Amino acid sequence: MVHHLPDSHLNAYVRFKLALTEDEPTIKPYAEDRWAELEDTKSTPIEISLVLLESLHDRWVRLLRSLTMEDWKRQFRHPELGVVPLEKNVALYAWHGKHHVAQVTELRKRMSW
Repeated sequence: MVHHLPDSHLNAYVRFKLALTEDEPTIKPYAEDRWAELEDTKSTPIEISLVLLESLHDRWVRLLRSLTMEDWKRQFRHPELGVVPLEKNVALYAWHGKHHVAQVTELRKRMSW
């Protein structure tokens, strides 16, 4: 689950940048479950993924702070979800991070870690 967050947020960050630099680009979904089976996910220490996520969020926040009102209206096309405005996408990923942190927190409590 920890490795999933940087994978997911990297994809979201790229989608965000595509929407800012292209006119309604069609993005490519990825197979999250298959990414989880790749060797980098299996062998990378959790700390590495946490540093990656923190660095990615730093870059993303810098980008977000630079956006104009017009930028927020930009969107991309998801083959399964249709048109996704950037303001909706950023809200989804803010929720996504909190959702998984809550899952890990509950697991730590349950497992007494």
